[in-house]
Amino acid sequence: MSDGFRITRLSGVTARLVAYDWPFPRDNAAAIADHWRARRARSPGMFDGTVLLGCACAVDCGIARVDLFPATYSSFIAYRDRGRAEGGVVNAFAAIVPWSADGAVLLGAMGAHTANAGQLYFPCGTPDLDDVRGDAVDLAGSAARELAEETGLTLPEGAATDWVLLEGQGQRAFLRPVRFPEAAEALCARIEAHRGRESEPELAGIHVARGAADPEAARMPGFVRAYLADVFGG
Repeated sequence: MSDGFRITRLSGVTARLVAYDWPFPRDNAAAIADHWRARRARSPGMFDGTVLLGCACAVDCGIARVDLFPATYSSFIAYRDRGRAEGGVVNAFAAIVPWSADGAVLLGAMGAHTANAGQLYFPCGTPDLDDVRGDAVDLAGSAARELAEETGLTLPEGAATDWVLLEGQGQRAFLRPVRFPEAAEALCARIEAHRGRESEPELAGIHVARGAADPEAARMPGFVRAYLADVFGG
């Protein structure tokens, strides 16, 4: 356990799309609509599309097998912001953890127009229908896509394929640590160049973490702090 999160090392992750009867949207339709209007007033760029939420996860011989089901983004945001998971439904997502050649971890500062404005995250997003391949969900592809969209970085040749699962606070974060051949300063320059080419970049900036006792830790969600504490021995 670290910061309330259970940490499991994995050699692989598979995910599938399943049918799941989630009563929360039916039982809370009016509250969800009110909550969405309030969130949209603060962040007008938010879009109520379809996302995939986790309803089951089993780990066997180092392989995680995850069940995901479709839900509206507005119902997910209302459920998440309520601060308690029920019935085994969690925010299950994948992310690349960019490591620099000089031993730093890079985090993105979320833009003011996003649902997590100001927070420091690994480049990631809740999986959606673009990640579905038949009845499978490509979590590795989702993580690589989010990395490219937010930072402009693509995975280097021969990147490690091991994962770290952090479970807690209504989340299952499947993190894939990848070491890039450049030092942190060079990676930040590449990301800043990518941001400069975008009309509305998702990231407001880049933060370089070199230890668990980071001065910006208060801006990090729990799973990020837990990961940094684990890898840096905090």
